[in-house]
Amino acid sequence: AYKAGKQVMELVKKGIKVSDIVTEKAFENAIMVHAAISGSTNSLLHIPAMAHELGIEIDADTFDRMHRGAHYLLDIRPAGKWPAQFFYYAGGVPAVMEEIKSMLHLDVMTVTGKTLGENLEDLKKNGFYDKCESYLKKWGLKRTDVIRTFDEPIGTDGTVAILRGNLAPEGSVVKHSAVPKEMFKAVLKARPFDCEEDAIAAVLSHKIRPGDAVFIRYEGPKGSGMPEMFYTTEAISSDPELGKTIALITDGRFSGASKGPAIGHVSPEAADGGPIALVEEGDRISIDIDNHSLNVLVSDEELEARRAKWQPREPKVTSGYLARYASLVTSADKGAILQVKQ
Repeated sequence: AYKAGKQVMELVKKGIKVSDIVTEKAFENAIMVHAAISGSTNSLLHIPAMAHELGIEIDADTFDRMHRGAHYLLDIRPAGKWPAQFFYYAGGVPAVMEEIKSMLHLDVMTVTGKTLGENLEDLKKNGFYDKCESYLKKWGLKRTDVIRTFDEPIGTDGTVAILRGNLAPEGSVVKHSAVPKEMFKAVLKARPFDCEEDAIAAVLSHKIRPGDAVFIRYEGPKGSGMPEMFYTTEAISSDPELGKTIALITDGRFSGASKGPAIGHVSPEAADGGPIALVEEGDRISIDIDNHSLNVLVSDEELEARRAKWQPREPKVTSGYLARYASLVTSADKGAILQVKQ
């Protein structure tokens, strides 16, 4: 902390500002690292929101475009084999950056006062990697057991995908690196719930069966502040049968540690009258991750008839900061940023 404080003062002396460091190129670097390590889907909220503050346009489509063809290298749980601390033992983010150097902007300025490329060269010279690998050797492992080389990746199509269709016209996100291959293409039966509490109760009481698509809606930014659907995703993924035979679809979000067929950030959200609000019990739901599609298999006419009957729900909170937030927040596909009304 002391060194960080001293470095802040050095940056002030040199006239290096936040906007000199947090640039569009820096965000693109972050997204490439995100793809290489199978990072959290929550990054699709945090990075666009930070970029927005600096007047930079980053959205879900940016992630989708950059993840296509990106090399996925990190064999760490939940999607991979090893515990999280092994990531540090193998050299951490710098080691990943070293492997994907050809995909990064090495000329970006950093908080050290040097470029990213210069920082990576310094780490090779100062013994950082030797220190890390000394820990890894205790486990009888090599760096490449944990962080694959660029030429021998786990995958070459990134780790998240944006799915669109009549169920998510503005998009939804899935971490496909954590999805069983048998669930990449599936037609399931809709089991809609209007809050997480009802959904988790149905899972735990074994009312959810193989072939179901569990919907948790009205949990988006406007609906409830967009909490993590943590307990439901954990209950599903820890069940050896359900984890490979059902999907969770929500306008909420889920933990970066979640695994299994979870599709979140469905936009527009239910509280805004998005199609997820119109799904009924027993509807057939088509998921096709390879083709980036998510659809409810009912006719346009049927969806319009349901929309004509749909009524907005009473907001969960009607006063205070959360109510103010709900009235100003934008869709998850934009990063759930606040749109200040003039």
